[in-house]
Amino acid sequence: MDERSSLIGLLREHKKYGLVWEEKPEDVEERLRDELPVLREVKDKAILSDEPEAPNHILIEGDNLEALTALSYTHEGKIDVIYIDPPYNTGNKDFVYNDSFVDTEDSYRHSKWLSFMNKRLKIAKKLLSDKGVIFISIDDNEQAQLKLLCDEVFGGQNFVANVIWQHSIQPKGYLDTFSVHHNYILMYKRSLYTLVPQERKEEDNKAYSNPDNDPNGPWRSGDVRNALYRPNLIYDIISPSGKVIKPCANGWRWSKETVAEKIKTGEIIFSKDESRIIRKIYLKNLEGRAPETIWFGKEVGTTRDGVGELKNIYGYAPFETPKPINLIKRIQLFKKEKDISILDFFAGSGTTLHATMQLNAEDGGQRQCILVTNNENNICEEVTYERNKRVINGYTTPKGVKVEGLKANTLRYYRTDYISRDRTQKNMRDLVAAATDLLCIKEDLYEEQKKFGRFKLKPQLARYFDNGKKHMLIVYREELIDEIAEEIKNLDFGKMRLKIYVFSPGRYAFNDNFREVEDKVELVALPAAIYDAYQKVLPKRREKLFETEEKKETSPASQDLFANEEEGGEA
Repeated sequence: MDERSSLIGLLREHKKYGLVWEEKPEDVEERLRDELPVLREVKDKAILSDEPEAPNHILIEGDNLEALTALSYTHEGKIDVIYIDPPYNTGNKDFVYNDSFVDTEDSYRHSKWLSFMNKRLKIAKKLLSDKGVIFISIDDNEQAQLKLLCDEVFGGQNFVANVIWQHSIQPKGYLDTFSVHHNYILMYKRSLYTLVPQERKEEDNKAYSNPDNDPNGPWRSGDVRNALYRPNLIYDIISPSGKVIKPCANGWRWSKETVAEKIKTGEIIFSKDESRIIRKIYLKNLEGRAPETIWFGKEVGTTRDGVGELKNIYGYAPFETPKPINLIKRIQLFKKEKDISILDFFAGSGTTLHATMQLNAEDGGQRQCILVTNNENNICEEVTYERNKRVINGYTTPKGVKVEGLKANTLRYYRTDYISRDRTQKNMRDLVAAATDLLCIKEDLYEEQKKFGRFKLKPQLARYFDNGKKHMLIVYREELIDEIAEEIKNLDFGKMRLKIYVFSPGRYAFNDNFREVEDKVELVALPAAIYDAYQKVLPKRREKLFETEEKKETSPASQDLFANEEEGGEA
């Protein structure tokens, strides 16, 4: 009764219209009140391509709320396409909340699911670029709730479409209910996305011909009527022989002057008996065709096709209803650019990465993909990772067919980890040290160099990354700064500035020390930049009754940090 009264009071105090549910806390959310997530690379799982321009794909093992929080620092406003296939909350052991399955008898079933989705979608919105789009697969169990939730998170004005996907073609054997053959894919834009026309197929062009040998090529007739009643567009048209063509009931589509111009250019012609006008729509002027909200299985595949794709790779299907590759390829083609970033934080069998790599191979793209999944029942290691490892390296189907690997791809494997949120000097230094993998992901720069200028580096003090185009220096000890600034005077970084991430107990990035080389560098103070990004998405901290006294730390002497390479020293 108290809970019901509180909920009614909340309704009266706040929301007047929209979706309302009772927030149900998650264990991972409670942990995030005290600890910060970081990503640590599992080096022995890296699959590195010999191709210099191979895109870097990322697989993150861990709770997706942890991973999304980490990505809020590395990828805020950078993701172009998000596709997710979240649990549908059917009550049939497909949705786990705080280590327990949510069944149909749970009175908070929908509230738990909405709480779960709301936290993740809010961060996903921050990750989307201004021109980005998100696609979410769902079925009837939560489609209505998800639509309302997305209207709140992304804004109803940013709703693009609710696509119906025919996920199965074969009729079901039962007779006591409908044979369900479709799911939904909700599509929302961030703000500035423009819908991309779909590629025209041969069947789309059957209606076009050129009976009058028009030099502009094949055409079909188009509508000349106005859909709305427009009295100012009601007028007679006079044919070349003087016949009068009466207007349509609502009027013509254009003004008298515009019609005269279209007749002059040949876009509008008269029928042979001059009883009507004909508008020509030329095939050559059509860049594509309007996307449709029904996607048939014969075009984009069904879950049976997805199962077949998994069987070809594993010899069996680890999932019952995986998404087919062609479905995810169609989703990615809603962005015409070929160098976009794609995120799937319910990665499952890893279809999204497989589709990304295959699409790149087909059209020469440089799309990059980030997958996130937990490792429940070893899914991440044995399914998601293993599938895409075989796709990259090549594999043989159960029928003995050899499939060549998509070797122009690099895949890096990460696990989520934690650092305390207490801002002690030790914890701040630990966070900066642990953030190195985050910074490599953020800058898409992984080629570490042992030397910086004349000096060899001690990894615990500073690390330098350089791929010939971009340059990044991470300085863990501020005592190095003056020597680094002096060394930079003698170095040339081309058109790209050297990005320097430097430990600072505050927000000051030691700009004064780099004053003489400020045209060569871009400075970022850590961990302040990470704290700022996380602050936007993390739950509030609990109030602590007692604070522990921080231990004083000693700094190594400056002369121990670097050694001149010419003297044979090593720092």
